[in-house]
Amino acid sequence: MLCIHAISTLAAGTLIGLLAAKIKIPGGLLVGAIIGAAILNVFTGTAYMPKDTKLFVQIIAGAFIGCTAEKSDIKRLPCIIKPALIMILGFLLLNMSAGFSIYLLSPLDLVTALMSAVPGGISDTPIIAADMGADAPKVAVMQVVRQILGIGVFPSLILLYDNKAKSKGGYGNAYTEIRTKSKRKSVPALICTLLAAAVFGMLGKLSGISAGTFVFAIIAVLVLKLVFDYAFIPKRIKQGAQLISGCYLGSAVTLSDILEIRYLLLPLVVIIAGYIANCFLTGAVIRKVCNFTRKEALLIATPAGASDMALISADIGVENTDVIILQVIRAVLVMTFFPLLIGRITA
Repeated sequence: MLCIHAISTLAAGTLIGLLAAKIKIPGGLLVGAIIGAAILNVFTGTAYMPKDTKLFVQIIAGAFIGCTAEKSDIKRLPCIIKPALIMILGFLLLNMSAGFSIYLLSPLDLVTALMSAVPGGISDTPIIAADMGADAPKVAVMQVVRQILGIGVFPSLILLYDNKAKSKGGYGNAYTEIRTKSKRKSVPALICTLLAAAVFGMLGKLSGISAGTFVFAIIAVLVLKLVFDYAFIPKRIKQGAQLISGCYLGSAVTLSDILEIRYLLLPLVVIIAGYIANCFLTGAVIRKVCNFTRKEALLIATPAGASDMALISADIGVENTDVIILQVIRAVLVMTFFPLLIGRITA
């Protein structure tokens, strides 16, 4: 019977997830899958996903993030250490200030509040939050808002701001070399990547460290990619993991959870205000200290993903590859260390 319920949950989540992706909703696969599984559970009470689903998703997500780094990125590290430190410090201050503000101003518990403000992956953060005991569906809602801000709002704001306050000086760092991407896209490389992520992910789980599965999987695949150039995860596997993750999160949603969404209004205001303030304040510091143009600096402090940033930067006339490399660094460092820090704070 549980097997039938799991299949029906996957079917409902996949159907709505694919539909949401087709109509270009940000994070559509994850968001749609959550909605599909949640609808099934609210109306029938039969939605079900095995408890170990989150372990599988964390391993795949960790492997995928580990694969985002490239050997060519290492060559640029001496030039981008300073902006990387400023960027991470800015996001850390935002995470802590927004998280504690949400905790004090809303009914959300501390873990949920802090994980809601993590500038990480839209699909990775909720599943890690669930593993840490947070209210994962609420974290997912907040992460969707962050994604929408990063993709749909910030580029227009940055362009508008830049047009109104253009600098009379130079355009700063003009480095535009194309990132050299690994050619190791073979089945053996995929198998090796999955094995490394699975083995070290399980070790991370056994370690008892918060988000240990995810963190250890990232580190294992990073080593595999940067040292041996032998790591590969196709996008389809990541997309499948997003659907499964959404089904897992949605299957826990009840009618009372739906009714409690009204309590997210104030936290959402805090998140939006926090990300806007961080973008412009941290961006201003990066521009002044690190010789980036205004648009480049603001994009570095934008809470979007590396792949999204490649499209966004081109759309508003920024060709500096360092912007994308810094977003990759943010994704890796934020998802590796922020959950560990939150775990210690809330222990």
